[in-house]
Amino acid sequence: MINPIDSIIVMETVPIRFGVGATEEICYEIHKRGLKRVILVTDPHLRDIGLAERVEKLIIDSGVKVVMFDKVHAEPTDRSIAEAISFQDGKEIDGYIALGGGSSIDTAKAMNLYGSYPAPLLTYINQPVGDGKPVPGPLKPLIAIPTTAGTGSESTSVIIMDLLDLHLKTGISHAYIRPTVGIIDPINTISVPPIVTAACGLDVLCHALESYISRPYDSRPRPPSPADRPPYIGANPIADLFSIQAIELVGKYIRRAYFNPHDLEAKTQMMLASTLAGFGFGNAGVHIPHAMGYPVAGMVKTYKAPGYPNQEKPQVPHGMSCIVNAPAAFRFTAAAQPERHAHAALLLGVQTQALSDLDAALTLPDALIRLMRDLDMPNGLSALGYTLEDIPDLIAGTMKQQRLLINSPRPVNETLLTSIFEDALHYWE
Repeated sequence: MINPIDSIIVMETVPIRFGVGATEEICYEIHKRGLKRVILVTDPHLRDIGLAERVEKLIIDSGVKVVMFDKVHAEPTDRSIAEAISFQDGKEIDGYIALGGGSSIDTAKAMNLYGSYPAPLLTYINQPVGDGKPVPGPLKPLIAIPTTAGTGSESTSVIIMDLLDLHLKTGISHAYIRPTVGIIDPINTISVPPIVTAACGLDVLCHALESYISRPYDSRPRPPSPADRPPYIGANPIADLFSIQAIELVGKYIRRAYFNPHDLEAKTQMMLASTLAGFGFGNAGVHIPHAMGYPVAGMVKTYKAPGYPNQEKPQVPHGMSCIVNAPAAFRFTAAAQPERHAHAALLLGVQTQALSDLDAALTLPDALIRLMRDLDMPNGLSALGYTLEDIPDLIAGTMKQQRLLINSPRPVNETLLTSIFEDALHYWE
């Protein structure tokens, strides 16, 4: 008799090249896959500082034809994604190179998906916002070169975008979306402004914490077929290995990377943490902080992060939109998995050994608040311009992220989310 509980761990990830100078090996990866005509997807900042041209030259010198799309929107929207998709109309290409943060990589993923299987934008977007149709088949090769230590998008099966008319962030999830290979070169993060280092690094930490402290993989019903198993399966012994290491690395190096932008060792270790966390959450998944973070980013009215580049409109950077919820969210989930919360706090340097399980678990939110203060993050949602009156709309947006909320170790509903959002409004005096 087949076990009615799902006991299968599926670990799918992306081959990577990691290390200082890895960018120079892009030509090997291009020729390995027989690519002749590619699109280089990047953003205006990387074009302006010359990094995009450097990668473009590497591609040209290898004998491959390349056209550059350099209008990636920071925190992609449905409109910027549509512009990128239409850019490739009529062009004969057999692969993509994504250079940048998660915005560039996610934009390239969307270009690949909708270029391979044209459809209205909502077709593949997760339910209940979109139709949630599965990706019909394999996509073209995509080589991802991240320039931030943050999203882990080079190894994940997710595309995130902001639906402007709905004031909501949501996404597309499918195994075929994963890049073909990731080229992870810490040198590419040296020019990143400190505020970007902080926001992206805290996104890494949220990825690792949420995947480690998530609903166990073997607490769910067995799917009707392997094809029906979601990309995010919950905490499991394989993903835990990556998440634990990522938490510890962030705790050791994020402050150094923020206060010393040219500290190559710190930037390398943060890049490693991002990669490991990408493996972990790309398999186990994230939950409440990210689910709350999508409407927090999507509903922003006036906030612009000080020092953040390319802010054409009010914007809450993704990692910031997640970390402002994390202390309140983990305070809520602490009772469900106190030992994991306590272990995570220990990995961040908190001495929890003399405390009871629950008291030790509750040191995790406090450790996150100290980290937020050290890295000059906003003091909760109120610092982003939100008030008690905004909470019902924030809850409505969060409840649309069911693919994430189902991963929470403690079930959550509108009433419980009200308390979490209220707790997240303000953290320190």
